[in-house]
Amino acid sequence: MKVLFFLGLLALPSIACATTLDVTATNIPDAVGTIRIAVCTESDFLKPDCKYHAVVQASAGQVKTTFLDVQPGVYAVQVFQDRNGNQKLDQNFLGIPKEPLGFSRSPSMHFGPPSFTDAAFSLGAQNSAISLALRTK
Repeated sequence: MKVLFFLGLLALPSIACATTLDVTATNIPDAVGTIRIAVCTESDFLKPDCKYHAVVQASAGQVKTTFLDVQPGVYAVQVFQDRNGNQKLDQNFLGIPKEPLGFSRSPSMHFGPPSFTDAAFSLGAQNSAISLALRTK
């Protein structure tokens, strides 16, 4: 009977402990619009619908938000200042962003957006915090 109980426990899915992630966006040029923050997996990186996302009123300098119950894993944070409230990153005809934006780990953006690998970080079971600076050009 004890063996069956033990085998039954092995069959249960493992439960990962959720954690808290504090994200601070700095170098915000002004208080126009909102700051859109997303914590993304590789499959939803650079897309508008990441599982963990927040919209914060813009404030010159910096804003901070906390994501609760984030599952441990590999993520990248993407942030932009939605200056006109259209809920998307505006770009010029060449695809160059017209609104301030930033990514975790401050990857190079000389020839387009960064890869997930360049912006990715590992989130463990401990509460964590990251900070990233928006780029205006």
